[in-house]
Amino acid sequence: MPKPRISSKEIIKIINLRKTGHTLYEIKNLTKRANGTVWKYIKNVQILHQYLAKWKAKKGGSKAKSKREWKEAEYKAASIIRHISFRDKMLILSCLYWGEGSKAELNLINSDPLLIRTFLVCLKDLGVRDNELKISLRLFSGINRKKAISFWTRTLKLPQRTIQKIDVIKGKKVGKLEYGMCRVRVKKGGKYFKLIISMINLIKSKV
Repeated sequence: MPKPRISSKEIIKIINLRKTGHTLYEIKNLTKRANGTVWKYIKNVQILHQYLAKWKAKKGGSKAKSKREWKEAEYKAASIIRHISFRDKMLILSCLYWGEGSKAELNLINSDPLLIRTFLVCLKDLGVRDNELKISLRLFSGINRKKAISFWTRTLKLPQRTIQKIDVIKGKKVGKLEYGMCRVRVKKGGKYFKLIISMINLIKSKV
């Protein structure tokens, strides 16, 4: 059931809470209103001088807490993943392909360079050689072709001749797709494809 329209009384309460040094999170919990609604009414409110120190301390505390939690998470991750074995790489390869790969042939496309590089590392551990790879790029028309080729070959540690095709799509989509998307295929990769799909099916049956 949608929450009733906000009243002028609630708006005054939100503004007063902000003036007295309450954070957005605190105001949201006290008023049971969404972040966007609260922010609409507090974004231009000046916190009263006598409450500034209190507000800054809470703001700094949340940053410190987040930083501490990241450190704890990194430490725990390092204790869980001490090293990556061949078996681990095959699990990574299977899960990457399960989420991103084609189910008709050994073919994966993505814009994340580290995902593509991880996929290639795992393929090579499986036995795929550089001369069996077919790399193609999908670029929007606003992307610099030379920079994209240089970026992908440098990131994937492959010679430029490995990139055998470049498709250009009309449009100027940049930002997250600054260097476009990279597709990895394996020539005559039927046996690898069957093995990867078989590993995926085995994972499905185990979990």
